[in-house]
Amino acid sequence: MKKFLATLTASSMLLLAACGQEGEKSGASTSGGGGGSGDKVIEVWHIETGEREKYFENVATQFEKANPGTDIKLLRIPNDAFKQKLSVAMSGGNPPDVFQSWGGGWLKNFVEQGSVTDITEQVDAAQFHKNAIANTTFDDKVYGVPLGISTNLVFYNKEIFAKYNLEEPKTWDEFVNVIETLKKNDIIPLSLANKTKWPGAYYLMDITSRLAGPELFESAFKRTGRGFDDPAYVEAGKYIQDLVKMDAFNPGFNGLPYDEGGSRQLLYTGQAAMINTTNSFINNIRAEAPEFEEKLGFFPFPSLPGGKGEMTHVPANTGPVFSVSTKAEEPKLAAEFLNLMTTKENAQIYTDTTGSLTAVNDAAPNDETMKPIYDYLATATHMQMPYDQTLPPELAEVHKDTTQALFGLSMTPEEAAKQMEAKAKEMLDK
Repeated sequence: MKKFLATLTASSMLLLAACGQEGEKSGASTSGGGGGSGDKVIEVWHIETGEREKYFENVATQFEKANPGTDIKLLRIPNDAFKQKLSVAMSGGNPPDVFQSWGGGWLKNFVEQGSVTDITEQVDAAQFHKNAIANTTFDDKVYGVPLGISTNLVFYNKEIFAKYNLEEPKTWDEFVNVIETLKKNDIIPLSLANKTKWPGAYYLMDITSRLAGPELFESAFKRTGRGFDDPAYVEAGKYIQDLVKMDAFNPGFNGLPYDEGGSRQLLYTGQAAMINTTNSFINNIRAEAPEFEEKLGFFPFPSLPGGKGEMTHVPANTGPVFSVSTKAEEPKLAAEFLNLMTTKENAQIYTDTTGSLTAVNDAAPNDETMKPIYDYLATATHMQMPYDQTLPPELAEVHKDTTQALFGLSMTPEEAAKQMEAKAKEMLDK
C-alpha cells in the first residue's frame, strides 16, 4: 500500500452575466465560508454536491479565519452544464479565480490558451499520487492540485444478487448469464443515463482495455502505430451493441440526463441491479439514499474471451482537480487556498466524510465501503484516465458522440472507429 501511495496521478457575456440568476433555475448554488469581510474575494467554481460541497464550505471557513478580510465565494454549477459554462467564461476573459476540472487534455487546453496559472513553486507535488499529479502537469509545470482520485466499477444490489443466486461475474460469459437471469425476473440488468454521453463512454474504455490492454490507447493517442480504427475498437463497439440488443439497459437510456439521478433511482428502488460508474456513486448514495449503502457491492469489469488486458489494468480518474486562472486578482492567495484544501489532515477529512478517495498520499479511507475500493486501486499495474479527459476537447467530443451513437444503434462500430480515427489524424498528426 505504501508503495502504491508513493507511485500513484447576445452570447458569452449574456451567459456570464446570467450565471447568478441562472444558478437558481439550473440547480447551481452560491455559498461561502462566511467568515471573511470581503476586502478580497476568491471565486471558486465547482460541481460537487452533498458531503463534498460541505467539505469545500468547511475549508473556505478555515481559510477565511486564517486570512481576515478574505471571502471565498463558492459557486456550484450542475455537472452537465459545467464544461460549457466554464469554456464560455474562459474564452470571454472572465473566468473564476479558482475552477474545478479533471486534469488531462481538458485542463491542458486551457493551459495552452494561457488561461491557467503555473503553480509549480507554490505546491508540493510530492504529496500527491504520482499518476494523479502527472495528469495536471504539462511541460514539467504544475497547473492543478488533484484532491481526488477515483475508479469506475460495476456496482450492484447485493440483495437482488442473493435473491436470484447470482455471483459477481469475472468473465464476459458469466456477465451475460447475470444479465439474462435478471431479465427473466423483470429486473433491469444495467442502469444507464447517457444523454451527456460520458457515462456510456466508460463501457467503450473498459471493453477496449480488456480486449487490447493499455497499449492500444497509448499508441492511438501518441500516434505510434495503431489508431482509433484498430480492430479492437471495432470489436469493442460490437460488444456495446450486443448489450443494447439483449436489452441490458433501461428504456430510453440515451435520452436520460445523469445529473437528475434517474439512473441511480432505478438502483435505489430495486428496479435495476447494476450500474457501471465511478465510485463517486457512493457520495450520491450518502446524499440521496443512505439506506442503500448496506446493499451495495461492486466488481471490476469482467475479462473478455482472448483479451490481452489484465484485471490489474484499472480505469482511473483525477477529480476534483483545482486550478487558478490567470485572471485571478490574488493568484498567490488562491494557490494558498488550494494548498489548504489538500493538506494531509484535510484530505483525511475529505475521504472520511465524502465516501471518496483522495489523491493526497497517506490519507486512506477508514469506512468499510471505501476500504475495498482503495485496496482494488492499490493492485493497479496501469491506470487509464478517461479518454474524454485525456484527448483534446474536439476529439473528446467525437469520442463521446460516436460512442453514444453506438449505444443508439445509429452507427456501426466500423463507422464509429473510422470517424474517430479521421478526427485523430486531423488533430494529432502534426
